[in-house]
Amino acid sequence: MYTHLPHASLALSTDLVIYTTRLVRSLRRTHDVPAGARVLSLLDEHGPLGITHLAKLDRCSQPTMSAAVAHLVDDGLVVKDPNPLDARGSVVSLTGEGRNSLARLRDAYATTISERLRAHNRTQEELATAVAVLRDLLEPGPLEGTETGIPTERT
Repeated sequence: MYTHLPHASLALSTDLVIYTTRLVRSLRRTHDVPAGARVLSLLDEHGPLGITHLAKLDRCSQPTMSAAVAHLVDDGLVVKDPNPLDARGSVVSLTGEGRNSLARLRDAYATTISERLRAHNRTQEELATAVAVLRDLLEPGPLEGTETGIPTERT
């Protein structure tokens, strides 16, 4: 499928996937990640959403997402309001405390990454390049049937 890439590029692409996954895992182990942080992040990225849409984005079942949202509501991190377009549903939104919680987590991650970059004598320019590459990879790609550059499931 990707045979037009040189072998070295394929190997580096594989390494990128491996090391970004390990980095995220390492950050989660290092910091106290609140339950539902992924839901908070999705709401920050996409704005207010219904439970069904949140579940699809998180690739979980609707009951699983409903339970996660209920915990976040109890913790004051999100609110559920009636959906103005569908009286049967609700719309989940971040609260100020939800935004603050997500900001604290991201600040903690950034501090850890900054410390690691300094320990390895990495420059601001190298960091900017890494961020630019990751941002480009997250943009909608040329793959057909994709929204995020990741092939969608076929039903």
